Amino acid sequence: MKFVMYRDSKGEFRWRLIATNGKTLADSGEGYKNKADCAATIDSIKKLAPNASVEEEA
Repeated sequence: MKFVMYRDSKGEFRWRLIATNGKTLADSGEGYKNKADCAATIDSIKKLAPNASVEEEA
C-alpha cells in the first residue's frame, strides 16, 4: 500500500491511497495549495488511522 501525491488540473496538490493491486482505496477529496499541507495530511492519516473506530450505520 502506498500514498501517491500529485498535482490536479488546478495545480493543487492531492493524494491517493493505492492498494498493492493498484486500486484506489481513498483520496484527499480536496486540493491543497501547499505541498507541505498535503504531506502533513498524509502524515496525520498514517499516525491516527490505527486508532480510528469502525462504526456501522443502521
